Amino acid sequence: MKRHLWSAGEGASGLMSGRGAAGAPASTAGFSLIEILIVMAILGLVVAIVAPKIDITRFKLEADMQGVGMTLLAAERQAITQQHDVILTFNAPQGLIRIHDDKNNNGLVETGERVRGVALGEGVVFGRASAPARPMGPGPVTFTKMVNGLPAVVFHRDGSASEAGGFYLTSVRAATSGTHVEDTRAIELERATGRASWYRYGPPSWRRAF
Repeated sequence: MKRHLWSAGEGASGLMSGRGAAGAPASTAGFSLIEILIVMAILGLVVAIVAPKIDITRFKLEADMQGVGMTLLAAERQAITQQHDVILTFNAPQGLIRIHDDKNNNGLVETGERVRGVALGEGVVFGRASAPARPMGPGPVTFTKMVNGLPAVVFHRDGSASEAGGFYLTSVRAATSGTHVEDTRAIELERATGRASWYRYGPPSWRRAF
């Protein structure tokens, strides 16, 4: 009797594991290899269509405009909070901004004063290519103050800048080919407030970037 009951239970569990409630084969989760290959082929086709339309250079320019703009803002805030001058010099040929914490406000780099550099991203340079100049001047860097032979601007402890001016950023392709003029960006400083304003060039005019 025990053997008969055990056999029946085993049969029932085997039936339930292999069949659904209506006796149909139970469904299994997942995708077949053919289905996965079809999805991968569709994704590859979509990437092939969309990728050429993505302008990586434009993304780099936007990132540099935002990054350099935030660098100026940070320098101004540092001058206010630490109550000393912060000097920024612009090496346009090398695509480099040098930031000097001038703790005693004498314009000289001395022991204990931090100096650091911020480099432009790959494919981005100082310049405006063939875009028209803004009122701040033709660039690529329009500050007239010179430090070690390089144009410079100083943020003072009240947040003001040593002068009004600014600089242009553009792509290597725009600077060398005369095309892609829409790559050009501009950052301008107000003297009294030290406030930075950002602009994009979209033919035929400059537009404020917020």
